[in-house]
Amino acid sequence: MKPPRGFVPWKRLFLVSDKPKPMVKRTKTSIFHSLSKSIGMESMMVEITKNRHDLLDLIQVAFIITDVHLKVVYSNLFTERVFGYPRSEIEGQRMSVLFLEDDLTYFLPNIVYFTLYKNGFEGEALLRQKNGTKIFVYLSTASFEEEGEVFLTFSLQEIQRLKKMERERLEAEHLASLGKIVEEIAHQVRNPIVSIGGFTQRLLKPNLVSQKREFYLDQVVRETRRLERMIQRVEEYVLTPRPTLQREKIQEVVDAALQTIPKVATEKGVCVNLDTEALKGEGSLFIDKGLVIKALSHIFENSLEAMTRIPMGKERARLNVAIFGNEETVGISISDNGEGIAKENLGRIFDPFFSTRPDRVGFGLTFAKRVVEEQGGKIWVESELGKWTAITISFPRERRRQVRRELISSEAIRWRDG
Repeated sequence: MKPPRGFVPWKRLFLVSDKPKPMVKRTKTSIFHSLSKSIGMESMMVEITKNRHDLLDLIQVAFIITDVHLKVVYSNLFTERVFGYPRSEIEGQRMSVLFLEDDLTYFLPNIVYFTLYKNGFEGEALLRQKNGTKIFVYLSTASFEEEGEVFLTFSLQEIQRLKKMERERLEAEHLASLGKIVEEIAHQVRNPIVSIGGFTQRLLKPNLVSQKREFYLDQVVRETRRLERMIQRVEEYVLTPRPTLQREKIQEVVDAALQTIPKVATEKGVCVNLDTEALKGEGSLFIDKGLVIKALSHIFENSLEAMTRIPMGKERARLNVAIFGNEETVGISISDNGEGIAKENLGRIFDPFFSTRPDRVGFGLTFAKRVVEEQGGKIWVESELGKWTAITISFPRERRRQVRRELISSEAIRWRDG
């Protein structure tokens, strides 16, 4: 017997974002009785039962019920808006009509397994609309039993809007950061300009001895180069393109970044070590390789400067780069045994123009932070003054998780092949 149109466990109906819980056998009367009691209106039970079909059509989430063979027995009106299939057309079809061909072998059978034998499935899924257009959704599934028959429910939320909101948030933060940068530029540019103006006026004095003239010219050139470096770093930050994510292997990215370390560093005795023991698998992830290499090069530059600014005793200057990764994340840790960072400065190292050296621009780590976070990663720093500093970057791993790559249970295999 098919469930009545619009029938759905009440918790899944009103809290579609909640984690699905194992469903127990319940009749439609007991479920809607629980609904009416939960909202404190016993008298509404009859009305809700009568109009549950219309109630589901008010939900701004695509909602589909299938039998255990994934034949669609119900879809609400919002399903047509998301996927383009009218109710009369999708009902009677298999749920597989919404999935990509590549996902029918592993992904869909695993979803069914989680739905029938576990607590349901929750996660992102790339599906297809009636016209063939691909669409990202947040998929949440559950199962219920009705008079001896098992049914599956699929709640599908468009995540394009969520992604848009996230982009708007990042852009707002970027604009706020630009406002801070403009203020800092006014402050940072003032000193070099004043110095250049002062030395230029002295150069205009008659009868200036050649030794002083040379010194003043050197100062003008030095301050001019400082301004040039500042402009270059600001341009690099402001004109950073949107990341173009492609599947990359993290070790290849790190190897390319290590090539940017100047030879003068190794000539001065800095030992560079690469450790990959903590990396499980090939370390595939989706990033913009070029931007990540630039970010890493800025971090390497900071580490090298920190080590070359203090006299090393018996201990040799070391730059350690460690790659780590598990099933969910891939990361890079860059550590050095340089001068370290004072506690009061740890919260400021990613700020534009922050540097403990007056001759440095202090924009490299600001750029690195932006690149990492715009690609869904995280970056943080740990340090002990006078001893060491470690900067760690973590990215989410390749998005095709195990559930999309292989059948995770014999039950999934039997369902697919049966």
